[in-house]
Amino acid sequence: MMGGRSWDEWIEEYADGHQHPMNRLTHSIGIPMIAVSILLIPVSFFVRGIWMLALALFVIGWILQFIGHYYEGKPPEFFKDYRFLFVGLRWWFKKIVGVK
Repeated sequence: MMGGRSWDEWIEEYADGHQHPMNRLTHSIGIPMIAVSILLIPVSFFVRGIWMLALALFVIGWILQFIGHYYEGKPPEFFKDYRFLFVGLRWWFKKIVGVK
């Protein structure tokens, strides 16, 4: 799935496209919002009204991503390769908790 490249190579390329401090900040907030929203989808089948929270987190998280790329002056990496959608979360984990 990762095209013969290591996670570190993917993360390095992702990080190169995210140099502006505002972009890094918006991604540091937006990526976990999107991840939590996706995790809430199954919960929404059992907890009434949670889908609204999941939807709000998802939409606001993506808005933050695009605001960051406005400051960066570059399009999101996933525009050139969809696999960067997975790399973004790995980048966030590495940044926050040092996971490789």
